[in-house]
Amino acid sequence: MRVLLHRFAEPPPGGSLTPYNRTVFATKPTPPPPKTMEKLKITRAVIVEGRYDKIKLDSIIDALIIPTDGFGVFKSDEKKRILTCLAKEKGLIVLTDSDGAGLVIRNYMNSIIPKDRLTHLFIPKIYGKERRKVSASKEGTLGVEGMSASLLRELFAPFAADADTEIACDPITKTDLFADGFSGGDESKKRRILLQKALGLPENISANALVSAINMLGGKSIYDKAKKDLENL
Repeated sequence: MRVLLHRFAEPPPGGSLTPYNRTVFATKPTPPPPKTMEKLKITRAVIVEGRYDKIKLDSIIDALIIPTDGFGVFKSDEKKRILTCLAKEKGLIVLTDSDGAGLVIRNYMNSIIPKDRLTHLFIPKIYGKERRKVSASKEGTLGVEGMSASLLRELFAPFAADADTEIACDPITKTDLFADGFSGGDESKKRRILLQKALGLPENISANALVSAINMLGGKSIYDKAKKDLENL
């Protein structure tokens, strides 16, 4: 059966596609956009880790951007109330770094915000160091502030107020991952990481998120190509 999917979105397993419950991934850096491009109007509140992430996004999107101050959000009942209220009224978009700390913040957001009011965006894992920093991060990867403006614009474009970029694709399911040895086996985790690398996706995502990512990239066609590439290694 063919389903109509947002260009960068796939409904969660067992669920349906809504304007909110989407998981979106950027897969590779792209050239910076022209300086004259207008900001994207985003009606939902956008959650990032720190003020430098906010500064970067401020130049790309027109939206309410709220930093979590790293793990500071865990101890702030006031910020938790604000986020809960915004999620109910507008919906939230979460964009954190692709490292372990970013994953912890995502999991916290999952624990306090209903899934149907939460959208996760993911940046690719790119090794390097932001110019303002003396040394690289603990995991040696670039954060949101280190991503190109073009890549970030690509991530947010489907959520702009006038976005209308749906395409059709043949989706895969977790059953496909199991049948092909990417889940449920002793070596499944290693094979899944290789698959994620082949697709340019972060390594620290769950099997459910991997299914969503593959489907937003093109579904079965992109999945079959990545499998073939792995077989030829």
